[in-house]
Formats: sequence, structure tokens, C-alpha cells
Amino acid sequence: MLNARAEIQIFPDGRLDTRNAAKYIGLSEKTMAMQRSAGTGPNFIKRGRVFYYKEDLDAWLLGSGRVKSTAQARFNQRQSKSILS
Repeated sequence: MLNARAEIQIFPDGRLDTRNAAKYIGLSEKTMAMQRSAGTGPNFIKRGRVFYYKEDLDAWLLGSGRVKSTAQARFNQRQSKSILS
């Protein structure tokens, strides 16, 4: 069960560190690191540490598109990878 009291801390300029960004979008920090490496995750900046802007996280979530099945999700993911190649 998710901790309903988990607070997400956002810097005054709208940045979130990886831990808070992961909480915000519901992924683990390790998954976000793997997505950064593969170039498949949300946009980020690196200023000594990695930060995400909330609007980039929202855009990434909305841009992923909604699907009706896991098969459709896999198909969309393959299509995205072939476009990038």
C-alpha cells in the first residue's frame, strides 16, 4: 500500500530531485536512472545532481499516451524505439 502521507518536496523554482520525482510519477529511483541512461524517461537537468521540472514530468506522463492493453503498450514502445533508431 502506498503511504498516503508521503510528501513530495518541490523547490521554489519547480525542480524536484530524483527521489521526489520518482514519488511523483510512481516509479523507483533506479527505474528513473535506467530511463535517463536509455533516453526514454522525462527530461532532466544535471547540475551536480539530477533534477526534474514538474512540468516536464507532467508532459512525459501525458505524452506516454493511454492504452487499453499491455500488448498495445508494448507495440507503442517498440514503435518509439524504432523511430529513435
